[in-house]
Amino acid sequence: MDKVILAFSGGLDTTVCVKLLEEKYNLEVITACVDVGQPKEEIERAKNVAEKLGVTKHITIDAKEEFANEYISRGIKANAVYEGYPLSTALARPLIAIKIIEVGKTENAKAIAHGCTGKGNDQFRFEAVIRSMSDFDIIAPIRELNLTRTEEQDYAKKHGIPLSSDKIYSIDENIWGRSIEGDLLEDPSNEPPEEIYEWTASVQDANNNPEKIAIEFEEGIPIAINGKIMPLIELIALANKIAGKNGVGRIDTIENRMIGLKSREIYEVPGAQLLIAAHQALEELVLTKDELLFAEYMSTKYADLVYNALWQEPLREDIDQSIDHMQRRVGGKVVMKLFKGSIIPLSRESKFSLHDIKHISFEDKENDQKEVEGMIKYHGLQAAIYQKLNR
Repeated sequence: MDKVILAFSGGLDTTVCVKLLEEKYNLEVITACVDVGQPKEEIERAKNVAEKLGVTKHITIDAKEEFANEYISRGIKANAVYEGYPLSTALARPLIAIKIIEVGKTENAKAIAHGCTGKGNDQFRFEAVIRSMSDFDIIAPIRELNLTRTEEQDYAKKHGIPLSSDKIYSIDENIWGRSIEGDLLEDPSNEPPEEIYEWTASVQDANNNPEKIAIEFEEGIPIAINGKIMPLIELIALANKIAGKNGVGRIDTIENRMIGLKSREIYEVPGAQLLIAAHQALEELVLTKDELLFAEYMSTKYADLVYNALWQEPLREDIDQSIDHMQRRVGGKVVMKLFKGSIIPLSRESKFSLHDIKHISFEDKENDQKEVEGMIKYHGLQAAIYQKLNR
């Protein structure tokens, strides 16, 4: 019997997929869960559900550090923000797909399967990488069989498939952010209940006193908080904690999905908002005006590529090369003030600073102010001639 590797979370879709792959596709199922920072109980649940379903083998891959060092670091350097929120779920999907491919090769599988429906973005993100970087067949049972959520639940009951009944919302979590959707959140006219938030305090419940945070960067990557150097994965966790208790990181947006649907999405990204804001504040100090303008364009394009399932696009690699070159000078320290959901830069310093106090000072006597007169005479010359001709 041919083997299939199922990207497995233990949720309704992937749980039902196990039996569908066995019953309707006649395949031997191996489940694989890639840990990019999901809650520990979810990782354990996936393992337990796989065992109850009697799969041939369940594999858990710890990819948290790789996610931080190879993907989130790129997201920080690129200021990867899509439609107003730092990318988290989309940034993790290519890594998950790559890890699933590795399992498929090790297990000599014929195909890779996932539990995505035909309405979301993840089907693109998984399949684009799998098709680009392997020759595996791809099976998407929920989409191929056009199953509704109710039909999945009925199928599960019929086959005695264990389901978790305590999950109301669809939540995706990794070390860089949480996304929450579904149930009453689907209707944009409904106010999100406070219970959906886990990483962030409300503005009302946030710290009553401002908190100052010093963040140090080296080549565009944060390396220390308040003077303490630490691995990026630990720094992200600390940034999430600090920003979250100050009410930073809640985003409620109407997102434009790849297939054209508008979707109400809620994100918790406290550490991401803090670190990207600090990174941008430092860039303002060390990059030239033209570099900043170009970096803004690259950031938008980079986020679009990642969101739209084009991680494997050569342009993404090209942008990474350009960003890496530019980020060589993005080093120094930024002090940010956090208060009731706001983030404000207080001070910035860098050995690469292009800010020259001597030249900007009103007390500067060495640079004769009269020298700028010639420049002013020719500034906007063509526009001046046009206006004279059309008076």
